[in-house]
Amino acid sequence: MKELLVHSGGNRYPVKKNAKNHPKTFLSLCLLAIGTLTSVTLLTTYPVFAQEQATEKLPVTNSDYIQKVLEAKLMDNLPDGNFYPERLISRAELASILVKAFYLDKRQAAKQEKAIVVPDVPNYYWAYQDIQTVLKTDIMKGYRGNMFFPNQKVTRAEGLAIFAQAYGVFQFPDQTIKEILTPYPDVAYIPNWARRAIATVISEGFINTDTNGNINPLSPMTRGDMAYLLSKYLQRQQKQAETPIVPTILQF
Repeated sequence: MKELLVHSGGNRYPVKKNAKNHPKTFLSLCLLAIGTLTSVTLLTTYPVFAQEQATEKLPVTNSDYIQKVLEAKLMDNLPDGNFYPERLISRAELASILVKAFYLDKRQAAKQEKAIVVPDVPNYYWAYQDIQTVLKTDIMKGYRGNMFFPNQKVTRAEGLAIFAQAYGVFQFPDQTIKEILTPYPDVAYIPNWARRAIATVISEGFINTDTNGNINPLSPMTRGDMAYLLSKYLQRQQKQAETPIVPTILQF
């Protein structure tokens, strides 16, 4: 009896050529193959949504950090006057924060007059200009079809990597990146594309972890996480401003 082979997900499934049961079995396996291909297509077309990686949540950010960020006007309380550090950050919110924190609208690339067409961000959207700025400066990127998904929540890996992109990613060699990341228990969960950027954030002392020292890169980024990150950035900027300049002594 001859066998047919149906391919799906890299595997080959033998199907006996029998007039009685072949049509049903063959149809089922074809549907399986189509389903596999559809899943791959969706993964390459649409973003992966933030999901919980670990059961233990990151500790709520200290109120001092939040106050520093509020005073710097990099983030705001919500309309009811509360900050809600546990709430999640969306892509639109991240774009708005980064434009303010790094003065992205002052960069030369942001000044190009031609607008980028973003189907899901009309020109009356509250963060339209900020999204245009992060796209023009290449700090953030859209998805297939120039979709931005402004309301999509970002993972910590995404948020940290995009922050590092605005800050300036250090071009560490691979060995240095490994040395920086290895001490963290969940290093295996850090996506390859985010390793250098997260190593940059760690080396600058901007990272916050849970009580076990985990980065939780696949967990959603919260407003508290962002407040901590920004407060450490502000602290670094202040230290640099206060560093005295040693005059050069000319010798004759």
